[in-house]
Amino acid sequence: MAERVVPEQQRRRRRPTKQGTVLSEQIIVQTALRLIGQHGAEALTVRRLGAALGADPSALYRYFRNTDELLLAVADELIGRAQEGWESTGDWRADLREIGLRVHAAYQAHPQAAVLAAHRTTGRENETWAVESMLGVLRSAGFPDEEAVRIYHAFVDQALAFAALDAAELALPAPARTADLQVWRASYGRLPAGTHPNIAATAHILADDMMLSGYPFALELLLEASAARLASRRG
Repeated sequence: MAERVVPEQQRRRRRPTKQGTVLSEQIIVQTALRLIGQHGAEALTVRRLGAALGADPSALYRYFRNTDELLLAVADELIGRAQEGWESTGDWRADLREIGLRVHAAYQAHPQAAVLAAHRTTGRENETWAVESMLGVLRSAGFPDEEAVRIYHAFVDQALAFAALDAAELALPAPARTADLQVWRASYGRLPAGTHPNIAATAHILADDMMLSGYPFALELLLEASAARLASRRG
C-alpha cells in the first residue's frame, strides 16, 4: 500500500461494495485481522483486502494512508479487545493481574497478528486508554509517579513480550510446534545425571512446565516484587 494522503472529508464511503458491505475503518480492521490469521503478513496488501471486501483497492486509501497505518490500527484493535468489560476493583494487584492476563489472552487468540503487532506503539484510542488505566491503578495504589511509570513500563513490556513469544509458538505449523515440545521429553529427558545432574533431577518437572506459558508465574513475580517495593516505602 503506497503513501497517498486523502483529505479527511473524503475518507468515508457510504455506497456498499460488491458484497453489500458499507466500508468503515472498523470493518477494514476486522477483515485485516481475519486475513492475517489466514495468511500472515502477506494479507496486508490492498489487493488482498480489496478482494476480501469486494471493493476497489483504492477505496482503502479513504481510511488508511498505508499498510503501516493499518497495522497500527490492527494492533490497537487487539489492545481494545483486551480491555472489553474490564473494570477496576480497587485492588491494584488484582487489577494489574487481570489486565496482564487479558492482554496475553487477546494476543493468543490472534497469534499471527500478535507476531506482527505486539511490539508496535499505536498512539491510538485503545492504547492511550490502556496506558491511562494502568498508570491510574499504580498511582492510586500509592506508588510515586516515577515508580509508577517504571513499574508500568516493566509490566507492559513483560505482558507484550510473553504475548509475542507465545503467539510465535502458536503461529508455527502444528508439526513444528509438536516437535519443539517433544524435545523436552525426547532429548532433555534422556540426559544422564553423570553429565547433566540438574536437568536429570528435574527432567519430569521441566518437561511438564515447558508445555505451559511462563507468563502467569512471571506476572506473579513482578507483582510480588512491586508490592514489596511499595511496602518498603510505607516502612
